[in-house]
Amino acid sequence: MKRLIAAVLLGLALTGLARAAIDTYEFKDEAERERFRTLTEELRCPKCQNQNIADSNAPIATDLRREIFRMLEEGKSNDEIVDYLVARYGDFVRYKPPVNARTLLLWYGPAGLLVGGLVVLGIIVVRRRRVESTPAKVMLSADEQVRLDALLNSENQDKKDP
Repeated sequence: MKRLIAAVLLGLALTGLARAAIDTYEFKDEAERERFRTLTEELRCPKCQNQNIADSNAPIATDLRREIFRMLEEGKSNDEIVDYLVARYGDFVRYKPPVNARTLLLWYGPAGLLVGGLVVLGIIVVRRRRVESTPAKVMLSADEQVRLDALLNSENQDKKDP
């Protein structure tokens, strides 16, 4: 019985530690709350790499949420906030980076690889069809054809002699 009580007390003590910290911010109105939510969901956490700032529990994500809230209270626009974070962390913080010279490979690289793969596949298919549709004689040079005929004739001679 003592073990059961100790286990229950230990479990209750640990549940207080297991709760995640939740950011609470006081917004002026619902529109500002929606802007905050939109910004934190559109921006990527620099540490987590594939999580947005809203969902990340990393300390840097907490700092970025706090910074976004501060800039919202200062009256900055969404573009100003995003530009500030891009200047500080690069285009990586955006889930949808702009199309420019540095991001062309990111945007068009997969399509280029797909087209390249289709071209290689087409070349392989065309070559196989040529090989399968042409008889072996057409593919042999004149010298090779003469040697083949000589070998076949000598083989036929050997079968007739015994």
